[in-house]
Amino acid sequence: MNIKFLLPLAFVISVLTVNTSFSQTSQKPLQHVIYDNNVNAPLTSQELNLIIEVYGEHAENDILSKPQRLRDIKHILRNRIEVIKVVNKDLSSFENLSTVPLFTHYNKTLSRDASYNESTFNPLKYQFNFYSREGSKTYRFDNSPYLVTIKSQNPQ
Repeated sequence: MNIKFLLPLAFVISVLTVNTSFSQTSQKPLQHVIYDNNVNAPLTSQELNLIIEVYGEHAENDILSKPQRLRDIKHILRNRIEVIKVVNKDLSSFENLSTVPLFTHYNKTLSRDASYNESTFNPLKYQFNFYSREGSKTYRFDNSPYLVTIKSQNPQ
């Protein structure tokens, strides 16, 4: 055989072999998200206000008019955020909420919560990794006894 033909062929085979070996991942495939029945209920006025606070004039077009996106947001707000108060325990090992950037893409005037208030806390305004392949993640409201946990959408 001609060497001019074998060299390019060997190169192509080696590139394909390397590409195939790097494309294999060790991550488990994402499981189908199972929604609680409560995501079928209409938005409450408080939930609507949380969405509007973050998405502003884009809320209708980007969230409210997209049934699956709205369902995901309701699932986050209703089932995947948990805030608890822990007293008489050292919480310094938890990452502070102040380390999580604000999601100001749509609303540049969003401000960080100075302390936890159940009626005003809006988890949508933080850039939490809601769709992480990792498990749940817990943050501490800086220098307070409150922890906020973002539960995984794919519990093991």
